[in-house]
Amino acid sequence: MAVTPGVRLVAIGPPLALVDDDAAAVATALAAGGVAVESRTLVEEDEAALERALTPPTTLTVLLTGPGGSTGDVVRRVLARATGTRLVLNERMLAALEAQARRRDRPLPRRDERLALLPQGAIAWTDGEPAWALETDAAAWVVLPRGGLGAATTDALIDFARARLGRGGAVAARTLRTAGVALADVETRLAAWLGPGEAGGDVVATAVPTDGEVWVRLRARGATPEAAAGTLAKAERDITHALGADCYGRDADLLEQVVGRQLVARALTLAVAESCTGGLVGHRLTGIAGSSAFFERGVIVYSNRAKQELLGVPEEILRVHGAVSRPCAEAMVRGICERSGAACGLSITGIAGPDGGTPTKPVGTVFIGVAVPGALEALQFRFAGSRAAVKWQSSQVALDMLRRRLGGV
Repeated sequence: MAVTPGVRLVAIGPPLALVDDDAAAVATALAAGGVAVESRTLVEEDEAALERALTPPTTLTVLLTGPGGSTGDVVRRVLARATGTRLVLNERMLAALEAQARRRDRPLPRRDERLALLPQGAIAWTDGEPAWALETDAAAWVVLPRGGLGAATTDALIDFARARLGRGGAVAARTLRTAGVALADVETRLAAWLGPGEAGGDVVATAVPTDGEVWVRLRARGATPEAAAGTLAKAERDITHALGADCYGRDADLLEQVVGRQLVARALTLAVAESCTGGLVGHRLTGIAGSSAFFERGVIVYSNRAKQELLGVPEEILRVHGAVSRPCAEAMVRGICERSGAACGLSITGIAGPDGGTPTKPVGTVFIGVAVPGALEALQFRFAGSRAAVKWQSSQVALDMLRRRLGGV
């Protein structure tokens, strides 16, 4: 069977954020090592589905398996059939599983011993969470547990990938992340780079919308890793300049991480007052390690009474303009800053749906207030989609508004 050149990443399991996060971590680690992932696939825990996803084979396929033995059983059986081998006990894998169980202060369950049954010829990687690799002359597979990409495993994966792809030159990859800009606008600015690049096809750029952002993925080829990295660096400089302030980070950067770094660099603290988002902004910010250095507090003020008692929103504003209004958002962000002593503030009030909309304030209407030293404003937005989508977009825009205003502080 013909083998497709390149690297394929296959995540096995339900479409959860955890799967996406782990797949992104693997792709980012490979990119940092000069190896670009050609495709990413999510497959249910089903042997027939996995076989279809692995056909035809690629030069290298990285598989992410879920917790528990059932997913591992599926992968081992499918790869054994793909390579025409039988499952045999891998003593090194068994020892690694037993050591892992001891670190957790418990014996290895007998039912988990089957996890050491690997296709004949498989090589166990036992530094960190146990992983394994299998290769033939034409193709290779690496099986990683989700959440197990430690430093040693990362190094082993990159070395293995480079060895398999070494004859085809090197690839360097980068993902630039933008917020607050539409896909069409990004594509207009980057028309010269989208598709095969200007440098004889050495750089390819693609623009991908995702979760209220647009990501620009760059792939540069070169005869050596150094040559590919140099080509990528030049393209990245030019494209970053074209994206301007809309580009907030690269690779694994999260918008909330960038905002946190801005606040720390300026020795500022932040407090948030949320209504329709129910604490989502606070959740995202406190998900960052070290967020206590910049996050002062957050309050969920769902009712009018809460807005009055906790933030001091005047009753007249609520009566005349309503809780979903620009004056209310302004009063909310002013109140949270005054009561917390934080230099910066965010407020969100809106109608997330699916009910509660009116002709003048339909579902998806959201007002966001932002305060930084010397400035305070509130803007109106209309977001589309489900309740969850409106909440996510509201949190995204709020963080991006703060990021942009901190750039001028």
